[in-house]
Amino acid sequence: MGSGNAPFHLHDSEGADDMPAHLKASLLGSSVTIPITSGRLNLGTWQGIYLCEHRDYGGNREIVITASGE
Repeated sequence: MGSGNAPFHLHDSEGADDMPAHLKASLLGSSVTIPITSGRLNLGTWQGIYLCEHRDYGGNREIVITASGE
């Protein structure tokens, strides 16, 4: 079953892109820790932050920011 749509497994609440989305999220991760120095993100020259949606039609998302420090 190359398509991944086995007849005994129905995607009734999620789409056919659900499992590939889980695999991609497990490879890329779902959180990041970034140091802040003098009120600015302390990223290297070639570093950036990317938010990725792996579903064809993703729903609403929330971003949670937790800051801790001295």
